[in-house]
Amino acid sequence: MAYAATAGGLPSTAAPGVLALQRALVWLAGASVAIVFIEPSPYELLTILAVVAFFATGLRLRLLFMPPLLLLALINIGYSISAIPMFDNSIIASWIATSWYMALTVIFLAMVISEDTMARLDMLRRGLIVGAMIASLGAIAGYFNLVPGGYDLLTLYGRGRGTFKDPNVLGAFLILPSLLVLQNVVTARFGKALRSTIALGVMTLAILLAFSRAAWGQLILTAAFMLTLMVMTSRSNTDRSRIVVTAIVAALAAALLVAVLLSFNSVADMFQQRASFDQSYDEGRFGRFGRHILGADMALDLPFGIGPLQFHRYFPEDTHNSYLNAFMSGGWLSGVCYPALVFLTVILGFRHIFIRVPWQRTYLAVFAAFLGTVGESFIIDTDHWRHFFMMLGVMWGLFAAAQPYSAASARAVTAGGALAS
Repeated sequence: MAYAATAGGLPSTAAPGVLALQRALVWLAGASVAIVFIEPSPYELLTILAVVAFFATGLRLRLLFMPPLLLLALINIGYSISAIPMFDNSIIASWIATSWYMALTVIFLAMVISEDTMARLDMLRRGLIVGAMIASLGAIAGYFNLVPGGYDLLTLYGRGRGTFKDPNVLGAFLILPSLLVLQNVVTARFGKALRSTIALGVMTLAILLAFSRAAWGQLILTAAFMLTLMVMTSRSNTDRSRIVVTAIVAALAAALLVAVLLSFNSVADMFQQRASFDQSYDEGRFGRFGRHILGADMALDLPFGIGPLQFHRYFPEDTHNSYLNAFMSGGWLSGVCYPALVFLTVILGFRHIFIRVPWQRTYLAVFAAFLGTVGESFIIDTDHWRHFFMMLGVMWGLFAAAQPYSAASARAVTAGGALAS
């Protein structure tokens, strides 16, 4: 197998043919997570197929996975208890089932990525990039009405949405694939860097045409964060210099792209409208941030919450805050466990930045994108975003795969200290 010598992580005991099937399923999962405008989406169907295939050929449940497994179970128990009076509503029942399914995908992906790590992570990376290109091209084609009937199908409220239901989710999804191709732009050889530059341009254009302020901010901040970490973890001054210089050139090219787009009146008008920070639904007592304060005060008096999808019955719109939504949808149990799971992952994520693993570069991209989504969760509901739970599962899988390297680093530090003394 092409990855046999560099698979990294725990070795897989599967036969070569089974190993190839497993890796193909990981690629398909990465590519299909970009197509979610239909339900059940291809991602759901392929994930179920992958679960069956992987469990039939062997997976290991690591001790490290017990904290997320327990927290995910408690989160969904809280949701289920709060929803008991509403189970006759098919929409509520479907929401609960989806939440349990998302929890399953986290643990499943963690187990998958913890073995044969380098190869499976690379296949997931490739699949994500392909899926992102499909979604991006769909959004661009829809926005500029390049295909018959495409505008109505691929846009929403004059914003590109591609293969997603919501332009905001499209923009958020494209962050991780954009970071992955950006890494190739600043580190790969000329041919691959050129191809990656084209792919990055397509994804960046799609993010701009989604007109999601959160996605714009995420792209800038996560790219800067990831590139900073890449400079800090690079092993040579030559690599550091290339990353810095190429990043500056890429930023200038992105600024030029924005300038060209703003020369179109329709784009400029929408950009000006969306770039404003005084949107009507953000301001006032019942605006986005006003609802956060009122909802938090309300949550303190409701140990069992108000149930899933009920917030809009009390306020003009939904919570637009995943942490508040956990309290409102699942009471104190879900409200405490959900942020505990997210921020435990963030803390461990920071601790793994400087561990020398074969997949360190890809890890930095995943962690930067995950951290960006964690921040975005304060202003939007991300609790059913497929790609967010995919990143959560991948993060825990990478934590498990890094354990042997972490132990080796600790032994080396101890040995060095002993010699010095």
